[in-house]
Amino acid sequence: MTIFLILAPYGAFATLMLVASANLSLLCAALICLAVIAFDIARGRSIKILGVGSVIVFTAVGCYLSFIDATPSSIAVKIAVDAGMLLVTLFSILIGHPFTRQYALEQVAAEIAKLPGFTHANYLITGAWAAATLLMLIGNIAVLYVPALPLWTGLLIAFAARNAAVCFTRWYPQYRAAKYGAPPARALPSH
Repeated sequence: MTIFLILAPYGAFATLMLVASANLSLLCAALICLAVIAFDIARGRSIKILGVGSVIVFTAVGCYLSFIDATPSSIAVKIAVDAGMLLVTLFSILIGHPFTRQYALEQVAAEIAKLPGFTHANYLITGAWAAATLLMLIGNIAVLYVPALPLWTGLLIAFAARNAAVCFTRWYPQYRAAKYGAPPARALPSH
């Protein structure tokens, strides 16, 4: 369910961009992000870097379209969102808090979170999401600047990149657990 909640705003945005205005698509995506944040708060979970960053990106692009320039194409809007999300992802890495770590801390046992490889694993997983976002950005730029490419090329690249990141996010923790095994019950201090 966590992956669904994380991806819901972006899925709604991409789907609505096919049938509605960019402003409506951005507004709905921002509202879904806010709903996910409210859901996390109601369940006693932390406010996520990705959620707040997504609200900022969707709102900033929407404000730009509403108050500065309403003429960008739907591909240009997708490029702006992809670039914003890439910045959010890279920012989380640069400040030493890869965004996936917040989700992982809520799903793993405390002794697993204390392992030295835990943070490293989250840097790798967040890096995979950064790479997926970069591929989506490149795909949309290609569609914008190579008119011979069909519109679905950008959608295909986005779908493949996002699914690869989801698969890596699910696979890598299982791989590390199989490779390094679970720590013994008293291997870590309890303080």
